[in-house]
Parts: sequence; C-alpha cells; structure tokens
Amino acid sequence: MNLESRKLVFIFLFLLVGIVFIGRLFYMQVIDDKWIERAGEVAKRKIIIKPPRGILYDRNKQKVVANKTYYNLMFVEDDIKDFDTVAFSKLIGISVDSIEQRFAQIKKSLDRRTRSKKTGNDTVVNDYRTYLPHAFLKELSANEMAEIATELPDFKGFYEHAISMRDYPSPHGANIFGYLNEINATELNADRRFYNVGDFIGRTGLEKYYEFSLRGQKGVKVILSSARGKRVDNFADGKLDTNAQQGPPLHLGIDIDLQAYGEKLMENKLGSVVAIEPSTGEILAMVSAPSFDPNMMVGTRNIRKNYRKLYNDSLKPFYPRPLAAEYPPGSIFKIIQALVGLQEEVITENTGFPCTQSLVGCHNHPPASNVAKSIQYSCNPYYYHLVKRIIQQGKEKSIFKDAAIGLSLWETYMKSFGLGIKPETDIFGLRSGVIPNVEFYNHWYGEYRWAFSTIRSNSIGQGEVKLTPLQMANLAAIIANDGYYYEPHLVKSMGDDGPLDKFLVKKKSMVDPQHFAVVKEGMRDAVNEPYGTARRARIDDIVVAGKTGTAQNPHGEDHSVFMAFAPLDNPKIAIAVFVENAGFGGTWAAPIASLMMEKYLKGEITNTYKEQRILDKNFIANDE
Repeated sequence: MNLESRKLVFIFLFLLVGIVFIGRLFYMQVIDDKWIERAGEVAKRKIIIKPPRGILYDRNKQKVVANKTYYNLMFVEDDIKDFDTVAFSKLIGISVDSIEQRFAQIKKSLDRRTRSKKTGNDTVVNDYRTYLPHAFLKELSANEMAEIATELPDFKGFYEHAISMRDYPSPHGANIFGYLNEINATELNADRRFYNVGDFIGRTGLEKYYEFSLRGQKGVKVILSSARGKRVDNFADGKLDTNAQQGPPLHLGIDIDLQAYGEKLMENKLGSVVAIEPSTGEILAMVSAPSFDPNMMVGTRNIRKNYRKLYNDSLKPFYPRPLAAEYPPGSIFKIIQALVGLQEEVITENTGFPCTQSLVGCHNHPPASNVAKSIQYSCNPYYYHLVKRIIQQGKEKSIFKDAAIGLSLWETYMKSFGLGIKPETDIFGLRSGVIPNVEFYNHWYGEYRWAFSTIRSNSIGQGEVKLTPLQMANLAAIIANDGYYYEPHLVKSMGDDGPLDKFLVKKKSMVDPQHFAVVKEGMRDAVNEPYGTARRARIDDIVVAGKTGTAQNPHGEDHSVFMAFAPLDNPKIAIAVFVENAGFGGTWAAPIASLMMEKYLKGEITNTYKEQRILDKNFIANDE
C-alpha cells in the first residue's frame, strides 16, 4: 500500500471514531435522559425535614402536651481546627478524658454488621464520616445552651442545632399521655420510609396509640452537594422541595384541671379514679395512683435518669391501674344483678327478701322490701336470693345442668354491659376483667359438678368476678343512660375530624330501659336517705346517685369502692373510685367521688372539711 493510500485509511478511521463518539454523546445527552438522571443522583442530596409532633388540648382547649425547643451540640470533624480540649472541657463541664471517650463512642455507635455474599461471614462496617455532622451532646435545654453559646464560636467545627421535644405544661396525666423513646431496631425495620436511627416514637399512652397521626409528614429539601457531602446550592430552585406537615392536634375529652384535682386527692393512696361523660363516652379524668410528672420522661437523658427508678418503685407508678388492675367490684356489682333479675322477670320492683345473715354476712339495716331498698341498704342476703333465681331457673331437673344454663345466660348479660371483654379504648394496656363462665368452673370442678351454692360469692361482687376501674366507671355511665353506652375514649377529635368511628357507635345492654328507674331510685336513696351506705357522697344542690362497695382483700385491709353519676335527672359525669386497702366504700371512695363530681359540676368545693379529710389521709404509710 503506497503512502497516499495509508494516509486516506488513517483519515477515514479518525473520522469514523469521531463520528461514533459524537453520536454516542448525542444519544446520552439528548435521546437517553437516564444519564442526566445519573448525573443528578451524583450531585443531588435529599435532606429530610422532621415536622413537630401534633399538640394535645384538653376539653377546655388548654394545651396539655406541647413541643419545646432543645439543642444538640454538633460537630464536623473536618472543620475542627486548633482544638483546645482543656478549654472545651471547662466550657461544657466534662473532663478531657471524657471528651476523647465521647468521640470514640460516637464513632463506635455507627458500627454496623454486614454479611458477605461470597463468604457468608459477618463483618463490621463503620459508617462514620469525618465530613458529616454528628451530635456531641444531645438534648441540651435552652439554659444549658445559653451557658456555652457565647464561647462556642471559638471552637471551630462545633455548632448548635435546634430540635423539638415534648413538654407538659401541666405535670399531670402521665398515665394518659405516655412518653416518647428512641426507636428500636424492630420498629425501624417496620417503617424505614419514615423513621431513621435516633428518631423518637410513641412508647406508651396516647403518644403510642396515635403515633401515625401525631408524627405528621416529613418534608424534603433537595440540594446540590460536593463529592464530600458539602452543600453547594438548592436544586432546581427548590421546585422539588416539599414542606413538612405537623401532625393534627388531638382534642381530648380530658379536663386537665379535674385530672390534676383527682391526682391531688389520691396522693398517698393506691388506686384509681375514672370519670366519664355518659352522653358521649368521653373520659373526663383517669387517675392512676401513684402518678408522676410526665416531664420526667422527656428525652433520652431523662429516661436514662428516671426510668429505672420509676420501674423499680414498689408502688408501681408505671402500672396503669384504671386499665389493667382487675379487682373484685364488691357491692357495686349488685346493681347489675338487680337489672338482670328484673329483665329475666325472676323478681319485680317490689320483690323483697329477708336479710338472712346465716346465708351470708350483712350489716344491720331495716328489711329490704323492694329493689330500691336493697340497693339503698346494700343487703347481701337479698342478692343471694336474687342471683340464685337467675342461675337456677328450673330449666333442667339437675341443679348442676340448670346452673350451667343459668350461668351461660348470666354471662351473656354481663358481656352486654362490656364486662369480661376488653374495652376498645384509645390507649394500650387494657385488660378484660373476669366474668367466670361454664368453662371456667368446669375446669375447676369438673363438668356438672358445681351449682349456684358453689359460686354464690359472685352474687355480691366477690368470688371470681373481677372488673377494672374503667369498666366500673362505664357501668355507672350505662346506668345513667338507661342501658346504653359509647366506648370510653380519650380523644374527642383528631383535628377537625371528630373521634374514631368506633367511638360513635351506640352499644346497648340486654336490659330494657324501663328497668333502670328503680335502680336509680335505690342509688339516689343510698346517697341521700337514712340508712343509705353512701351518705358521704352527698353534694348540696346536686342530686347524686351512687353505690358503695367493700371489696374483700385476702392480703390485707379491704378495698374501698364507689360508683356514681350526677345530676340524677341529667347526668353529666359518671365516676368510679377504687382505693386499695382503705376499708368500707362509703368511708373513703364515696367522698373522693363526691369531691370530683362537685369540682367538675360546680368548679369549686363547698365542703372544705371533707376535702381536707381526704387530703390528710395516708394509706401508703399504713401499708409500710
């Protein structure tokens, strides 16, 4: 090949290569936009904007759960210059050695295990990057930050970063609101689209139940960054950014002033107070005694400081007594027995029974000549006779088979009042109580080896029957409503949307409305007439209907129980009080309920002697 031919070949090859490259570039830049996207991925970085959590208000629009600004002391290692550890130690109040340990701890905390696909072995990978920000100190208060803020510019690479945490303006309702804690691995893996390591999540109470509402929606800010993660500029003039949206406010049925008053009355006592608005099922107060200041559980620092102390407290302030404590109801249970007897027509309003104390013990009172008197006097033998008629109706010749039929019927009635089943309240930690049934006693005694005489203690709310204080208060609401109720609930509206749908469903007991008048009469007389067991529950100018109970306690002093509603003709509040180891229900539980009802209905207490007597009483010291 001559020189001229070779020259043409080289020119041809050169042009061909150039055409190929130009065509490829045209294709990549104009036709196939995935390369533009790839370039954008390299340059773009998404910054997640966390919204503040939703605020909680009580029924009177008082803010009861809010957000408060705290600060993290951040650093970027690459930006730290001429670091004087001695001066820094004096500024933040920790030793030089602790500073070094903190740096090491932060790096160590970013270790993660990964499994090799080739070998199947786990290896440790560290995600610490010297050019990214990390928190040196977390959750500093505004005062703590102010103490170091003026000198912080002297330490290059360190800066403050504001964060939002919970705040409780009123130090009450800890058992209702719950608390937040750092997300665990299981929760994180379940929802990585929203949560990151170190995020806080509702751990108990309303914070947990309404987590997905309260947390709001995260926002996104897209920026251009350098290869080392440094921010360069906004991407596309912010057109791809989305705003964070705060969770909607929760409007509660709780009256925080009533809640605070209930906690005050229950100081130095163990037990519960639950108050409900009968017409809606909204919980007005739910006291678990002893309680604690919910601010004690705000943030990791406080949780580490206080959790173990509260958890190990022998009085169990974490234990949700209104929801989970299952107690024998004592004589308040007679109300429901009377209603079942009337509905089953085994008695009439005017049926009387003798107070035969050889059958079951009782106190001295006039004869219970009708249902209303039996409630007013709280006659034990009356309910022995009455419940025997319910259980042993003679539907079978064998008393054992007959008792099984009767108890099954009785159980169905109890469940229609929400007993023996777990309530659907908008909080966790609920228990169902115990309504013993045929299977229960067959397990204990064997099939057809028991009858009414075996289980007669249930007639007066002893034996195997157990209710939670929430169920006791709801029973009072059902009586106030002549037989129906709405599931007790804490949140009356999520934003402007109202409560959850399930709280708008009217539930009816199996007892017809006309049977409730006579038991209301008996409850009114128990409070307002001679020989009534609940005289200490009286309120001037307000007609209270109530029923005392004294729940036997094999481990010590009996428990004091009372349930009531008021006013009689237009009930605004239904309440149950349970004071552990306090004795007769009329002595302690009844006046506590009276004070709570008066506080709610009148806004003030007229009988200061009654109030001071309750405030002065210390049952915990007696236990110790």
